[in-house]
Formats: sequence, C-alpha cells, structure tokens
Amino acid sequence: MNGKQRSLAVLAGEQADRVPVFPLLMSFAVRFAGITYQEYASNGSSLAAAQIKAAERFHIDAITACSDAFRIAGDLGGHIAYYDDRPPGLLKPLISSHMDLNRLSRFDVSDPNSRCGDRAIAVREMVQAMGNSHLVLGWVDFPFAEACSCCGCQEFLFMLYDEPELAHDILSFLTDIVIDFALCQLEQGAPMIGCGDAAASLISAPMFKEFALPYEQRVVEAIHAKGGLAKTHICGNTSAAMDLIVKNGSDLFNVDHLVNLNDAIKVYCGAGKAVKGNVNPVDIMKSTPDEAFGMARKCIAQAGNNPYFLSAGCEIPSATKDETLAAFCDAAQD
Repeated sequence: MNGKQRSLAVLAGEQADRVPVFPLLMSFAVRFAGITYQEYASNGSSLAAAQIKAAERFHIDAITACSDAFRIAGDLGGHIAYYDDRPPGLLKPLISSHMDLNRLSRFDVSDPNSRCGDRAIAVREMVQAMGNSHLVLGWVDFPFAEACSCCGCQEFLFMLYDEPELAHDILSFLTDIVIDFALCQLEQGAPMIGCGDAAASLISAPMFKEFALPYEQRVVEAIHAKGGLAKTHICGNTSAAMDLIVKNGSDLFNVDHLVNLNDAIKVYCGAGKAVKGNVNPVDIMKSTPDEAFGMARKCIAQAGNNPYFLSAGCEIPSATKDETLAAFCDAAQD
C-alpha cells in the first residue's frame, strides 16, 4: 500500500498494512525547506514544494495545505502582517458591528491573486506531484475560528454574551465563504479537507453546541455532498465537548495531548470515525530520537485495532531535529 491507499483504507474502517503517519507540518516544513514563513504563506508553489520535500524525506502518508488562519480575513479586506519566522496575522479586527459586516460580501475564492486562490494553487500542485501516492488535504478554518480571526478572539468571545445575534450573523456569513473555500480545494483534486477550529476549545460545551457545532455541520455536509472527506482539528482540552464535536460528522478527528487518548478513541472510534494524535509536540521537540520513537509506539499501542493515524496532538515545532521527527514517523513502519 502507498500512503494514499493506506490512509483511505483506515478512513473507511478497513485493514491497512500499517498505521498511517500524518504529522501536521507548517513551521517545521518552512525550516526544512529553507524558506521564510512569509514565502510559505504567500506563495502556493513554495508551500507545495515545502510539503513535498518533507514528505519525501520522512515516512509521511498525508500532507496538508495548512499555513495560517487569515486567508479569508485577508481576502475580505483585512490588513495582513507577514513575518519571516511565524505565521501572518491580522493587524486590527475586521468586524465589530453589523455595519462592518454589512460592508462585506462573498468573493471569488478561486482568484489566483487572492489569499484563498493562492492556497488552491498549493493544493493543485501537491495533488499533481503526490496525489497518487499520498493523501493530500486542503485546509479551511471552521466558521467559529474564522469569526475569531476576523473579529479578534477576545472580542468575539465577548460578543457571544453581549451580542449573540451579531455573533450568529457573522458565523452565518462566514459559513458560506468557508464552504466556497473548501469546495474550491476539492475541485483542485484534494480528496479531503482539514478543518481547524482551535478557538472553539475556549468555550463551554453549551456554547459550543450553540455557536460552533451547527456551522461546523454545515461545512462538513457541504464537503461530503461533493464527495470529499473532512478532518476536524481542534487544539486544546476538548474533553468536555467530544460528545458534541463528533456530531459535526467529520471522518477524522485530531486529538490534542491535553485529551486522554483512550477517552477520545471511545467517543470518535465508537462513532465509526478515525482519530489522529496525540503526543505532546513540545515533548517531541525536546526528545531524543529513541524517546520520540517510544512515544509514538505508545500511542500506536493505545490505539490498538481502532482506525488511527500517528501524529502529534498539534503542529510539529520548527526546532524539532530532523532525526527526531524521522524516528517518530518510523515508529509506524513495523
């Protein structure tokens, strides 16, 4: 089996020849490719080349076009600041009132001169180079995360209490654009879309049920309607909300190191889904190759025969040594 076949088999609940390996590489891929983060986040061809180079060096089965959380915010008119050593960000909030929201409109996410169109270019080039041998994922942020990007995280969290009607209007508006963005990347050949909602780990389960889950469900349903697969990535301690998160309908759920992996397996695999995780990425960065190998083997053993992808709980830090990541990935080879 190659990486794509192996990954799709596990996602379908079938037996694979080994556990698929799917670390999230962004800053590590930037460092490994010898480019700046600005180049990685603003040039789709450079992003694709960095992902391909990492996949060729390490025993990785899936690669992703994830780079930063401000593609849509930038294309809606937000002022984006780029940096050489970290992801770009929004200089000031884009939406703080209904007046701000009413000034905005949907746009052509496939425009090659847009930030969204640039990611579509990355997906297309990754598919062209490795689409037959590796699982290639596009990437969007779920509407709740997008709202935090467009409004400022703290400001949007306050809005949930102070102006819930405005919060829902923002989420509804952004959901349509997130769906456009996801489907655009499916059209470039990506069989799966990664969907981030890290900010949703900051709210209670009842708040998640009201402000995050319905909009996640709309995005996943749209991806599935076009024949695609969906992966949910929510950093942080989501233990109290897993019973809700699984209801968004995704096919694969990333599990952070703050969550008990056995509990996550019961919830997600019990619902017929696959899991991914959950070694602490900082522990990997600080470890020797032998230690990283051992951490990976422990997670593989915990997963047992459940549908599982080997991964850290979140992004592999750029300071991780090449030989350490290689050992971590090689742990699945036996």
